[in-house]
Amino acid sequence: MAVEKSTSIKNNSIKTVNVAVAVIHYQNQYLLGFRAASQHQGNRYEFVGGKIDAHETAKQALIREVAEETGINIANNTAVKLGRLHHDYGDKQVCLQVYRIEVTAQQYAQYKNLSCGLEGQKLTWVDKAKLLAGHYDLPAANKTILVWLQLPVQITITYPLAHFNGFPNPRAAWSQYHHEHIAADALVYMRIKVAGAEDSIERLLQLRSDIKAIAPDHLHTDKADNAVINRQIIAGHLTQTQLMQWSSSVAKESMSYSALSTNLPLIVSCHDADSINAANQLAFFRLQQQLPPVIGIFLAPVECTQTHPDTPPLGWEAWSKLAELADMPVIGLGGLSPVMSEQAMLHGGIAVAGIRQFLK
Repeated sequence: MAVEKSTSIKNNSIKTVNVAVAVIHYQNQYLLGFRAASQHQGNRYEFVGGKIDAHETAKQALIREVAEETGINIANNTAVKLGRLHHDYGDKQVCLQVYRIEVTAQQYAQYKNLSCGLEGQKLTWVDKAKLLAGHYDLPAANKTILVWLQLPVQITITYPLAHFNGFPNPRAAWSQYHHEHIAADALVYMRIKVAGAEDSIERLLQLRSDIKAIAPDHLHTDKADNAVINRQIIAGHLTQTQLMQWSSSVAKESMSYSALSTNLPLIVSCHDADSINAANQLAFFRLQQQLPPVIGIFLAPVECTQTHPDTPPLGWEAWSKLAELADMPVIGLGGLSPVMSEQAMLHGGIAVAGIRQFLK
């Protein structure tokens, strides 16, 4: 193991242990280690990784730790940043810097029967569905990672309701159009942009029981006959304006935290460093309050868009620098197409999202 790299926590004598975590997988098979009973958080499964040495970057530590623990050389594999997690175990505080790494078919064939690591620890490949379903007991700090792993590499965004204003019944036209044009099993951000039109979202979800939804944070359906719809909505969404209003209110101590105590994970929209810092603050507070996590941010615009042609695009280089600031997965948005998901990953994102080119 590497020498522990520590930084002081404000108003606390406990040091923070910085750890690089490698979420190694081949398609839907994920590699887990098992911690011995004598170890901190023992008798639990964990992702491969270890402490970051004082002279190392997180990616350098990943390469070293994975080689030391498993023998797999990931130096030429793409490491996709998922995020950073700060967790207080009481006796220890950790900052996990988490990266997802897909091994090649050749690497998987060579190591798929690996059952014991080079440091004597048990290793096992597990199915993603069982991993996400909680079949493997992980340390508390790892559980947010499972929520992050539910995000696909492509997210569809609906047209706003105003796009259908020329129709006799815009709300019905909105629901019918998206019913016909959303791909099967898609994750869809329901960007309707009109208060009081939630019935259109409910109608679309009734028509398309195969899709999952990111809905405006204020949308909630508590009726028993909407139980199926409730299961389809996997996250709430906050606009940058809502996020910055929350951040400003917290700074002034004028808003109770319960104002954002939704029982769903959140995805937020960000356009600059200030909003990303606010999103990081929100993510930390939600974990402290044991609320569902912030599972991602839409960071936009990467390129010029038809909807906001006068907004200067960030471009991939500036987008990448902003993405590095985020403590959660980053989703590229603005002038993108589904085939650009790999480009987003190379620049520090995990997915791309859009309207026109993401609808059939």
